Amino acid sequence: MRSLFIPNLKEGILHLPEEETRHAVKVLRAKIGFSYALMDGKGGTAEGVIIDLDKRSCIMEVGEISRESLPQLGLTMIVAPTKKTERFEWFLEKATEIGVERIYPVFTSRSESKAAKFDRWSKVLISAMKQSKRTWLPELKPAMALIDAVREISDSPHLSKNFFVAHCMDAVSLGEKTHLLKAIIPGESTCIAIGPEGDFTSEEVQEMLNSGAKEITLGDMRLRSETAAIVAVTFFAARQV
Repeated sequence: MRSLFIPNLKEGILHLPEEETRHAVKVLRAKIGFSYALMDGKGGTAEGVIIDLDKRSCIMEVGEISRESLPQLGLTMIVAPTKKTERFEWFLEKATEIGVERIYPVFTSRSESKAAKFDRWSKVLISAMKQSKRTWLPELKPAMALIDAVREISDSPHLSKNFFVAHCMDAVSLGEKTHLLKAIIPGESTCIAIGPEGDFTSEEVQEMLNSGAKEITLGDMRLRSETAAIVAVTFFAARQV
């Protein structure tokens, strides 16, 4: 069954938002009597049947709404958008499919792109949520400087406890970098920071270490920024099994 995103989902008669009306009419070729899976991105899902339709409006009859609680433990990713936005959007799509709770797009000293495309990125997340049948839409934070994201993480006790930074340099601290698979504690919230295409600077890594982060490695291979971010998401998901 095809899916539609309805932020203010409610039982009974419902007028679809303009964006989803266009999607239903132009992409899904909707017709009166067609049924769709509706989701609000906050754990709510229901089945809706189209009872009236034209090019600009779509009215549905919505059945009983089921609710799925927000997982208490999840993954937060701090990621620097890539110069080519489609690579960052690929990360957003795949991370949503695999499972991520929160995403901080950040600008760093070596960021090649400092373009914030919140609306576009939000649409990518919504599309991926619908495609993967997930009931919770990842929280997308407004793009910000790395230091501001780090401050927010350090102010959150459940995130700062398991805060990891991946980079390609030798360890900045006196110890050795631990592989992320060994560092992740199953069943606990985790935050992972992935640098830009030119990597974090040693000063940025030190700033995160000062805020409670631990240095980790994703392995011996040198990965693109967006690939490294997806590897980190996948490792986290694997450790929850």
